[in-house]
Amino acid sequence: MTGLVMVTRGGGCGNGKNMSSSKGAATHNEMQNEQQLSLVDFILAALRKSMVSCRVDWQEDVISAVQQMEIGWPTNVQHLTHVTFDRFHGFLGLPVEFEVEIPCRVPSASVSVFGVSAESMQCSYDTRGNSVPTILLLMQERLYSQDGLKDEGIFRINPENSQEEHVRDQLNRGIVPEDIDDHCLAGLIKAWFRELPSGVLDGLSPEQVLQCNTEEEFVELVKQLKPTETALLNWAIDLMADVVEQEESNKMNARNIAMVFAPNMTQMSDPLTALMHAVQVMNLLKTLIMKTLRERGEAEEDGEYSPMSSRSSGRQTDEEFDSQQEMDTRCESAGPASDDDEHRYSYSSEERDEVESLSEIEESILRQLDKNEHAKITFGNN
Repeated sequence: MTGLVMVTRGGGCGNGKNMSSSKGAATHNEMQNEQQLSLVDFILAALRKSMVSCRVDWQEDVISAVQQMEIGWPTNVQHLTHVTFDRFHGFLGLPVEFEVEIPCRVPSASVSVFGVSAESMQCSYDTRGNSVPTILLLMQERLYSQDGLKDEGIFRINPENSQEEHVRDQLNRGIVPEDIDDHCLAGLIKAWFRELPSGVLDGLSPEQVLQCNTEEEFVELVKQLKPTETALLNWAIDLMADVVEQEESNKMNARNIAMVFAPNMTQMSDPLTALMHAVQVMNLLKTLIMKTLRERGEAEEDGEYSPMSSRSSGRQTDEEFDSQQEMDTRCESAGPASDDDEHRYSYSSEERDEVESLSEIEESILRQLDKNEHAKITFGNN
């Protein structure tokens, strides 16, 4: 007899039990994770509360300290005085009672007022609007106040060297000595121009100066100079014109004063070239001087120019000016002497003055060359 038998695998019941076990383990892990997250949240919350409490306590401490702070009277006070010094303005910040002990401003940023550029010096404006180093104005003022322009041969007669070193030392301190000789003062004015690092007219080549023959050409030529050199040239021309206005007393006409100043306005190493160029510079200076005198005469006629009382008596009239021009032209062309009584000097006198002035040009150039050579030797030894 046959029958149907159902056989079941024994693993069936066991598999169901395992599934129940795995579900329980997962639930247990989830609970552990939740507990860990809760613990982390608790720790973070505790930290936040502690930080907030610390911040509040610190702010309260600061507010309390500020509220309890009291400002009392200052103690141990010291009064400090700040004083500055420079070569241009001297001492600044001193009490008034001490300012009288300072003689005056030092006119140069260097130790010496000689041999330095005009840009490094204290500058001021003269009565004609020229901005030049103050030391030149101080010397000019003293020369005028002592009626030095009326001295015969002013700017032409060489002074005694015994006084020059003392005067130079005083000028370096910004002081013009009271007992200074007029010729010494005039010589130092020339020396200031001569000892410049570069000559006032060094910006013009000898060829350019040589090509000029008329007043208009000379005027256009000097416009090529830099502003500093232009101001110095204008100041020197005005000074030389003032000298010529006193010609009746000092015997210095436009030619003479131009010859005296010419070697001091340029610097050249070759003696022959320097001498030839000095003659051309003399013509340039003379032309500008005559132009200035003519313009002053025209301005005086229009009531726009009033010469200083110290030099008004010696100013040339228009007739004397024209006569002087004619005499200079006659001397240049080596023509015959004039018999006109208005001429102050005969041709022989003009010729003698020219020879003497040329000799002075040569001597000045040679002195400058000797000085340059001595400086080179001294520098080489050092």
